[in-house]
Amino acid sequence: MSSNSSIAMGDEGGTVLRLHGLHHSYPQAGGALHVLRGVDATIQAGEKVALCGPSGSGKSTLLHLAGLLEAPSAGNIEIFGHAVDADDATRTKMRRGTIGFVFQFHHLLPEFTALENVAMPCRINGYPVDEAEAKAYELLTQFGLSDRAKHLPSQLSGGEQQRVAIARALVLSPRILLADEPTGSLDQETGKRVSDYLFEACRVSNMALLLATHNEALAAQCDRVLRFVDGRIV
Repeated sequence: MSSNSSIAMGDEGGTVLRLHGLHHSYPQAGGALHVLRGVDATIQAGEKVALCGPSGSGKSTLLHLAGLLEAPSAGNIEIFGHAVDADDATRTKMRRGTIGFVFQFHHLLPEFTALENVAMPCRINGYPVDEAEAKAYELLTQFGLSDRAKHLPSQLSGGEQQRVAIARALVLSPRILLADEPTGSLDQETGKRVSDYLFEACRVSNMALLLATHNEALAAQCDRVLRFVDGRIV
């Protein structure tokens, strides 16, 4: 891990993420749109937790808040026992090297190769090019993509692109992985292969996984399922 890693993470066990009384709303012309209405959740190291619920119930918003991409309207977030400040710079510092993200659409940079895409978080965190690309290549090899390392995203299949995106999320060895419909844009067979890679990566590294999905079969592979209705866990 680079010396730029954000917070001291202690041992490999215990609580990695705690959400308490989270509320979140967005201003609209007709009044505030309330998306989260008092959410409490605790995630342990190595635990795989699924978020299930209808579209618009608040799953993606919860992932954005848990990933420190924005601050909640009210409530508290703790990462490894550290209370998260609402300040943007503080959230960014805590997020780096601690939290990885995988989305439904891979969001790879089209002008960079698979290797360069995976290495990008390391480069942003100050790794030398050789070290960043060595770490990226090792992950691509683990994901069965060593022969695709020099290919652009447009030259990869949908499943390959998503595996590259997962590798990119893992390259800084995060302790928490947040995944928003990671197989939602893939066919059933390809989605199964991608989810197998995802779960195996979590198992090997004892990484906590918070996974938003409509796929009940995928949710059933998790340790727990949190069900969302109207911004609340029920």
